[in-house]
Amino acid sequence: MKKIFILAAVALMGFASCAGSKQSMTVTVTNSLALERAGEMVEVPMSDVTAKLQLADTAQIVVLNEDGQQVPYQVTYDEKVVFPATVKANGTATYTIQSGTPEPYNVIACGRYYPERLDDVAWENDLGGYRAYGPALQKRGERGFGYDLFTKYNTTEPILESLYAEELDKEKRAKIAELKKTDPKAAAELQNAISYHIDHGYGMDCYAVGPTLGCGTAALMAGDTIIYPYCYRTQEILDNGPLRFTVKLEFNPLTVRGDSNVVETRVITLDAGSYLNKAVISYTNLKEAMPVTTGIVLREPDGKVVADAVNGYITYVDPTTDRSGGNGKIFVGAAFPAQVKEAKVVLFEEKEKKERGGADGHVLAISEYEPGSEYTYYWGSAWDKAAIKTVDAWNAYMAEYAQKVRTPLTVAY
Repeated sequence: MKKIFILAAVALMGFASCAGSKQSMTVTVTNSLALERAGEMVEVPMSDVTAKLQLADTAQIVVLNEDGQQVPYQVTYDEKVVFPATVKANGTATYTIQSGTPEPYNVIACGRYYPERLDDVAWENDLGGYRAYGPALQKRGERGFGYDLFTKYNTTEPILESLYAEELDKEKRAKIAELKKTDPKAAAELQNAISYHIDHGYGMDCYAVGPTLGCGTAALMAGDTIIYPYCYRTQEILDNGPLRFTVKLEFNPLTVRGDSNVVETRVITLDAGSYLNKAVISYTNLKEAMPVTTGIVLREPDGKVVADAVNGYITYVDPTTDRSGGNGKIFVGAAFPAQVKEAKVVLFEEKEKKERGGADGHVLAISEYEPGSEYTYYWGSAWDKAAIKTVDAWNAYMAEYAQKVRTPLTVAY
């Protein structure tokens, strides 16, 4: 089991010198909703922690709950202490930050750049996995515009590294090529044994993206026309566990209203314990306000969809790549902290349906993007073979999640 000492980087950050200090910092987290908030990440700037505690350069800290038990935490790339807080409905919870030796903690949210798999960037937490396609895929001519996802169950440990290792095993792939000439059945069996498109007990890739927005990608719109983003141009992993994964993706210039130099940047964050990623999108060199949409591809024209602009979320039940039902159902959704202008289903005409790999359309949440601003939303998925079993349970989760991002926990110290 992969572990990390969660303050490994803290000693490098140059605390103010005051050796032997026993000071502590009380952090009060308040929940103003009539919903319990369980395991939700809160943030405290590291600069405030160091100023308050006045620790020596080599000192370490711990975060304690009200029972004096250590709470796992992480120091992020933007110098914040993040830790999971649990707060009762309309209640408060108190945490203490003080000097101490942190316990080792399992890595839950993590990811990697996979140049060996056409420049995928893939990441996961305890509940699911995701990937963004890279320049090698685009160079090959494939049109993968949206995010892909990996289902996950029966474990909270990272699985993507092992899935990729098996899928890309050179010796086994060479063996498959040999067997195809002499024993096609054995070749197929070995192919299935290493494929991440087959469930081997922990999850799989059974989601179809193609030339669509996949499971929650954002895009500018020219009128009613989506300006599809292609694969990312550059990637930088900013946080890599144990509790938070963050990646920054920059894209090739888009042509928008005659301007061919509009560059999109995405910062995507996935926290332990959440079904949804946070995405912060910005566009440089955009000269005027434009509609921006978040879309989920529809693989059934009459599929189960929620498009709720007022309450700020959209959902869809995806049939997976196995329409017989053997792979179960994937619940996909997006939630929005700011007011959504419009949420709706848009079905493709037959010509566009062919261009979009047979997809039936999108469920879209449309907002307005102002030049120089950031467009923030949350997107993700669940699998009915794991904890969330029904569409009603998923829609309830998404409705509550939308409330939470519109009424975040407040932190005082």
